[in-house]
Amino acid sequence: QVQLVESGGGVVQAGDSLRLSCAASGRSFSTYPTAWFRQAPGKGRSFVIGISASGNSGYDTESVRGRFTIFRDNAKNTVYLQMNGLKPDDTAAYYCAARSWWGGSTVWSASQVLYWGQGTQVTVSS
Repeated sequence: QVQLVESGGGVVQAGDSLRLSCAASGRSFSTYPTAWFRQAPGKGRSFVIGISASGNSGYDTESVRGRFTIFRDNAKNTVYLQMNGLKPDDTAAYYCAARSWWGGSTVWSASQVLYWGQGTQVTVSS
C-alpha cells in the first residue's frame, strides 16, 4: 500500500511559478511510476505529466510542454511538479498518482492508477 500526500498549491497570478510536492509513504514507492493529473471544475480528471520509477524518463502533454517539469527524489519518497509560466487555464485541483508500469511516452488513463493523493488546489488569476 502506498499513501500519497500533495502540498504546495495556492493562488497565484498568471506568469507566476509554483512547485507542488507529492510525499509518499508505504512500501517500495521508488518502484512506482508517478504522474500528476488535474481536474478543473465541471471537467474530468486528466493526465498532465508522468515520470518513470527511476526518474530517467518522463512524458508530458502538449498543454504544459515547456512550462511544467516533473522530477523525483526517491531517497525522500517525493515527486515534484515545477510549474512555470502559469496560465488561468491551469486552474484545477492537482492530484498525484502512481501505477505499476511505466509504458513510455503515453497518456495515462485514470482507470490505470493504483494510488491517488487527496489533491491540492491551484488557482491562477489573470
